[in-house]
Amino acid sequence: MTAVVVMLRNPFCPERGREVLPVAAGTTIRAWLDAHGIEEFERPTICLRNGEPVLRADWPVLQTCASDVLIFVSLPQGGGGGGGGGKNPLRTVLMIAVMVAAPAIGGAIAGAIGITSTIGTSLITAAVGLAGATLVNVLVPPPKPPAPSFGGSFGSTPAPSPTYALQSQGNQARLGQPIPVIYGRHMVYPDLAATPWTEYADNEQYLHQLHCIGQGEYDLEQVRIEDTPISSFEEVTYEIVVPGAPVTLFEADVTTAAEVAGQELKGTNELEAGDDGWIGPFAANPAGTASEEIGIDLVMPRGLYYANTSGGLDPRTIAWEVEARAIDDDGVALGGWAQLGSESVTDATNTPQRRSDRYSVASGRYEVRLRRTDAKDTDARAGHEIRWQGLKAFLAGEPVFGDVTLLAVRMRATDNLSQRSSRLVNCILTRRLPVWDPVTGWSSPQPTRSIAWAFADAARAHYGADLPDARIDLTALHGLDGLWQGRDDRFDAIFDQGVTVWEALTRIARVGRAVPFLQGGILRLVRDEARTLPVALFGPRNIVKGSLKVQYLMPGEDTADAVTVEYFSARIWAPDEVTASLPDSAADQPAKVELFGCTDEAQALREGLYMAAANRYRRRMVSFRTELEGLIPTYGDLIAIAHDMPRWGQGGEVVAWDPATGTLELSEPLEWADGETHYIALRRRDGTVSGPWHVLPSADDRHVVVAEGLDFTPYTGASEERTHFAFGVGEAWSLRARVISIRPRGEQVEITAVGEDARVHEADLAA
Repeated sequence: MTAVVVMLRNPFCPERGREVLPVAAGTTIRAWLDAHGIEEFERPTICLRNGEPVLRADWPVLQTCASDVLIFVSLPQGGGGGGGGGKNPLRTVLMIAVMVAAPAIGGAIAGAIGITSTIGTSLITAAVGLAGATLVNVLVPPPKPPAPSFGGSFGSTPAPSPTYALQSQGNQARLGQPIPVIYGRHMVYPDLAATPWTEYADNEQYLHQLHCIGQGEYDLEQVRIEDTPISSFEEVTYEIVVPGAPVTLFEADVTTAAEVAGQELKGTNELEAGDDGWIGPFAANPAGTASEEIGIDLVMPRGLYYANTSGGLDPRTIAWEVEARAIDDDGVALGGWAQLGSESVTDATNTPQRRSDRYSVASGRYEVRLRRTDAKDTDARAGHEIRWQGLKAFLAGEPVFGDVTLLAVRMRATDNLSQRSSRLVNCILTRRLPVWDPVTGWSSPQPTRSIAWAFADAARAHYGADLPDARIDLTALHGLDGLWQGRDDRFDAIFDQGVTVWEALTRIARVGRAVPFLQGGILRLVRDEARTLPVALFGPRNIVKGSLKVQYLMPGEDTADAVTVEYFSARIWAPDEVTASLPDSAADQPAKVELFGCTDEAQALREGLYMAAANRYRRRMVSFRTELEGLIPTYGDLIAIAHDMPRWGQGGEVVAWDPATGTLELSEPLEWADGETHYIALRRRDGTVSGPWHVLPSADDRHVVVAEGLDFTPYTGASEERTHFAFGVGEAWSLRARVISIRPRGEQVEITAVGEDARVHEADLAA
């Protein structure tokens, strides 16, 4: 993670006047200020490092680490903080400043105030103020709107989504916007992949639209115009073009000259002196392109006739000629005019006549002109008018669209199809992705709604992180996929706006109640689920003295008592919501979250109940320092913490072990509770936990008898650390906690964890 500096000029309006700047790890605070020309601040300013105030005397020596967040906060003036009854602005700023850095650095430091230290940072990361209510979950933070990254334009507003923004739904040419990446099953209004063009055939107008559905391959369940299946429109034909295949329904690369817009070709009897009657020339194709065919669209808007005195229609004839000449990219002629065609048409009808003609040319850039070659019958009883409606160039070569699926649609203009409805083509489809197996490896792409394989695709694809398989924990993904399939947890979503890869991975994982993290250069995923076996035991013997800190996030008037989950319903293909509350909750103050990628009400309800339970039951934060054994657990692991200060069991070392009698001699005297069942847990040499084992009192308070045989031999020698123990009544032999932060501190490691509660994982069972 990149270290950052946040310059906060107004702590009461942190969004205004804020600057977020990167800082290289190892740089001292004073050196960074000097490099930016800051000798002294104009107003009294304090510095917070990861939420902790830093004395000015330490600025020249304190070096930043890779994950540090430095906040410079300008103090407001006044307030009467001189020891009287006035308010202290410094205290106010210290309470407010910790919530300002999140929108710029991706890890949230917002939502709760007045909390500092590593525990405070973790709490702030997990607390999100939503719709006036605060929702807390430190292990899998609640969904929140994506924050801009350092690489983008800070604070810029992305273009509206053609799928999720209802007012923007429709087929659009979203120039400069990302090609959509679709996962799972979804409805999509595909973007235009080329400029639509029209052509006349048999006096009917046909519209040709080429759409880009998205990256990769898809199974199309249905193609529709608005809500009606396209099969209901006899006048519509379509073609699905898989990645790498050519478009065969019509020409895919066609340009239209905007200058040609219904100009009338004058008859020879209408021309003034010196007027040769030519309309144009107009460039048929843009600079840098080559055309092999020219298309001309002509319309006779009144038909072609003469109304005789007997009430019938006599025929009339119109004649015209088409010429073209080659030009260079600057529009300079490369030769003389060449006739492409000399045409005429005779008819006796008052129905408007429309026709399109095509002319083959040598590959190049051309300009085209037209003129009428006959006299116009100007009698009011005659229909004898012709207009140049369109000029098209069919470009040479086959366009390369890349690894995307296309939808080509040819529509005949009828009463069923309006101009608006022609831009409401949409599809219901399912993404095809490769699926990994530990034995057979990757499969060919197949339809899937799996969270795991969407996550893997975002990590592996060229439009994602582009990681090799060796840097992705595929074994863990395979295991999680089985769990998610059993729960009917799916990821159905469209990424059609620019987001960072990490934001995309986080959104995908969040639907599965998981979070991504990097460990040793490997992309891993951890799901918040019930765990019973701690991976490590920490007690008085391996917790640095004085480093244990416990903090409770007490509920307040802004604390949510329910969760309203907004999801994109597959039933109506529109946003919907469901409110989840625990059985004894009044649900008077729900927090509102948007669960991107969820299209099922049952799944949304399950996640809402989980978030509500985590918000209620996970409010005890613990941090401590230990030695390098603190690197044994990883993010999300369950650990056991035994310590006498908060009365989480009792801890010490095993002094002696008698396997014959099953007796353990301990370094500390034990306290027994009458009538209760007591247990002891032991730490193995590799840091893992053995037990807990049912124990009985022995000769004195330093001896216990293990009711059943141990699964290893405790070490009681002097060449290494002796076996540690944790002892207590029932499950109270330790506090079970989930790791949320591991920070190396020289030869020590600082661990932050949240107290575990089984009720978090039981809340959604009734959903």
